[in-house]
Amino acid sequence: MNIPHTCCSAGRSSWGLRTHLYYSCEETCDKILGNTMQFLRNIYIFCNILISIECWVPKLAEERELTANCSNMSLRKVPPDLTPATTTLDLSYNLIFQLHSSDFHSFSKLQVLILCHNRIQQLDIKIFELNMELRYLDLSYNRLKIVTWYSLAGLKHLDLSFNDFDTLPICEETGNMSHLETLGLSGAEIQRSDLQKIAHLHFSTVFLGLRTLSRYEEGSLPILNTTKLHIVLPRDANFWVLLCDGIKTSKILEITNIDGKSQFVNYETPQNLTFKNAKTSTLLFNKVDLLWEDLLFIFQFVWHTSVEYFQIQNMTFGSKVYLDHNSFDYSNTVMKAVKLEHIHFRIFYIPQDKIYLLFTKMNIENLTISDAQMPHMLFPNYPKSFRYLNFANNILTDDLFKKPIQLPYLKTLILKGNKLETLSLVSCFANNTSLMHLDLSQNLLQHKNDEDCMWPETLATMNLSSNSFSNSVFRCLPRSIQILDLSNNKIQFIPKEIIHLKSLRELNIAFNSLTDLPGCSHFTRLSILNIEMNLILSPSPDFFQSCHEVKTLNAGRNPFRCTCELRDFIGLEKRSQGMLVGWSDSYTCEYPSNLKGTLLKDVYLPELSCNTALLIVTIMVIMLVLGMAVTFCCLHFDLPWYLRMLCQWTQTWHRVRKMRREQLKRNVQFHAFISYSEHDSPWVKNELIPSLEKEDGSVLICLLERNTDPGKSIAENIISCIEKSYKSIFVLSPNFVQSEWCHYELYFAHHSLFHDNSDRVILILLEPIPLYCIPARFHELSALMEKKAYMEWPKDRRKCGLFWANLRAAINVNFSDIRQRCELQTFTEANEEFGGSVVSLVRTDCL
Repeated sequence: MNIPHTCCSAGRSSWGLRTHLYYSCEETCDKILGNTMQFLRNIYIFCNILISIECWVPKLAEERELTANCSNMSLRKVPPDLTPATTTLDLSYNLIFQLHSSDFHSFSKLQVLILCHNRIQQLDIKIFELNMELRYLDLSYNRLKIVTWYSLAGLKHLDLSFNDFDTLPICEETGNMSHLETLGLSGAEIQRSDLQKIAHLHFSTVFLGLRTLSRYEEGSLPILNTTKLHIVLPRDANFWVLLCDGIKTSKILEITNIDGKSQFVNYETPQNLTFKNAKTSTLLFNKVDLLWEDLLFIFQFVWHTSVEYFQIQNMTFGSKVYLDHNSFDYSNTVMKAVKLEHIHFRIFYIPQDKIYLLFTKMNIENLTISDAQMPHMLFPNYPKSFRYLNFANNILTDDLFKKPIQLPYLKTLILKGNKLETLSLVSCFANNTSLMHLDLSQNLLQHKNDEDCMWPETLATMNLSSNSFSNSVFRCLPRSIQILDLSNNKIQFIPKEIIHLKSLRELNIAFNSLTDLPGCSHFTRLSILNIEMNLILSPSPDFFQSCHEVKTLNAGRNPFRCTCELRDFIGLEKRSQGMLVGWSDSYTCEYPSNLKGTLLKDVYLPELSCNTALLIVTIMVIMLVLGMAVTFCCLHFDLPWYLRMLCQWTQTWHRVRKMRREQLKRNVQFHAFISYSEHDSPWVKNELIPSLEKEDGSVLICLLERNTDPGKSIAENIISCIEKSYKSIFVLSPNFVQSEWCHYELYFAHHSLFHDNSDRVILILLEPIPLYCIPARFHELSALMEKKAYMEWPKDRRKCGLFWANLRAAINVNFSDIRQRCELQTFTEANEEFGGSVVSLVRTDCL
């Protein structure tokens, strides 16, 4: 509603929302908010700016609106240093007493000018002739007595209320402002001739802010053509005349400052008034101080007018109550709704049968009596046609429902902010109605397990927030409920044995003590769930299984435990964006301590560590892959052969450690030990040995078949022969690589037992060996041939002499020097499966 208030608040409340720049002169006006009249003007300015200005303010993106807030700065004149681009200028609450023609000429884009609460005594409207875009002008609460008019064709809002005019400041130029929508006036005298000058204009609101009213010409106000008329009455005004004319003037009539002590005492109350041209359908009274008899007479007067909606706010009444509902004529009315808010009593004892029955016997649809400290409410003992009852913010108790109440047509009942305690009593009353909406919030309601509840099947909305309900409240809910608010109670869990609320679509259970996110097995149609500010650590699996219809979930500000149980809940927002209200700032971890305060969206919980079945499958797959890899290695790389070789090496190494050090010291007896394949023995015996063992015996060769110790195994004899030899000659050929003994010999020669003797190994390539003929397990041969030079048996017999010379030079050594520098280490291995082999491998280590 358009009720006046301070201009300072107008500059901030409406235009401040659209502001891009404030000047340094801005200050607040909070000190004046305590005054009731200023509060009324705030509502008035806010609504009128929205209605009168929003529709015409330029919306171009490139335009930048500038607001200069210079209110409450003790200014005595308009500041000269303001930017010419200013669109809104607030100069309220200053000491300006005169305006000059040059003050506003530079503001070519000025749209809003607020000059209320200054000391201006006279005004020439022509000073604004260059402000072609001016739409809003507020000059209320000044000391204006004289106004020189000039037609401002584009002006939409003009407020001259609460000034010191003798008569209404209206002239012919005022009637030329065809775009004027809101007009505020004041004057000690109101005459028909003054208002006749603007009778052709159509206003959305006319506001009469009167400081005094010495004379009112009856029938003046109905001349106005306005949708709403708001009158702030001065003391000693004739309330009844203004009320009667006001009802004939506009559809909405609001009257403020009704004081029975001054406005009723000096004027006679009219009797038997009739209205042939009544227009008002909505009547608003604000700041009312009346005796009960006067209030009763006002109701009786309004009851027979065109008023359909009657509202009284901030009312105080007292004195003894003599008249009651028995003297009230309820017939012949169009009244639909009566609303009484913020009621104060000067009397201690209130006769309920005289006051409350006056209202409950009214044949209307809507009745509101709120914030009245009303302890009880009486209803007649016959059915009433109320559809809407609002008794919020009173002190009603269970006594209200202990007597039968017949309200068969009731659709909405609001009992918020009372002292009700028993929910089953309310249900018994509601069961006899066609109730659809019930508000029982902010009471002391409880429910016990042994109490039965009966609700009408029409009940769709219930607000049970801010009571003392525990888990048992779910046993006392109507099956037809669609919207349920149980926030701010003492609920710890939702019992499984509750009734099925198949129609429930919205459930608010915030600010309770639930430790688990409930499932929806009892709420199959639930689409909106609010469960914020509980004690939820992690949602139950039942929630994800049964709550498929939930589209909006508010679960913020709970102490979440960020473990694997919360993984599905975290992924809920990713799967259905926008489902979680308040995501992600309201969702943080409380446990464990290392994640406390971390946003849920930043918590990483891998699938592998949280899914036991997946972890088992992964381990089995890895084991299967490892098994397949081992099998492949066994088949392709002959892994068993390496294992047997490693076993022999280990056994030999342990045997060597057991031998005493003095047993390992032996003398080298041979120049070379020859290892060869049995298939190459003709070349070894016919070519190699004869060429090395000359008649002079300069080279001593060790052969297994002629240097064997009968008391040892073949393996031990091979090792013994190698230990007694300074060099080991390997005769390489395709036959050599097919011998398993050769594999063992080269492995030992190439690895730890023989790595120090790699310079004492002589390789003779008897025949070329293709790479594809070398088994994968025989990689030692490839490694030796890559790192060590080998001697190749020449096919040209003319080159054999050089071959033998190089070979003899390679194995020629002074035994006496060797015995001083080297210590023979013998490694033996007893293994019967190698008994038929003729090759062995031994290495010598220099001491």
